[in-house]
Amino acid sequence: MRFRRGPFDDLVERQLGLFASDEAALLTEADEAESAWIRSGRDDAEEAYGDFQLVVDAIADGLLEVRDAYAATLAEDKLDAYHRAFSAGVKRRFGRYASLVSDVDSA
Repeated sequence: MRFRRGPFDDLVERQLGLFASDEAALLTEADEAESAWIRSGRDDAEEAYGDFQLVVDAIADGLLEVRDAYAATLAEDKLDAYHRAFSAGVKRRFGRYASLVSDVDSA
């Protein structure tokens, strides 16, 4: 099956590639924090999850900053298409953080 590419797909892929490169340390920190949370005992699980959630929030904030900075340059009639493309790109590239970006759209 062949998928039709949207007008923002290439742009979003470049944006997310730059984000992954620029925020590689943060993404690694998220992996490490998640592992620490999974390995933590019952007594430390809440604190470990809190540490993980702080990093996840920083990733979501960074992704939203990228999205919103570009969206501010678009005409109103292009915003929905760009937001959809960005959310789909985040889902493909950073699946576990996609809901954090999509949740903002529905708020």
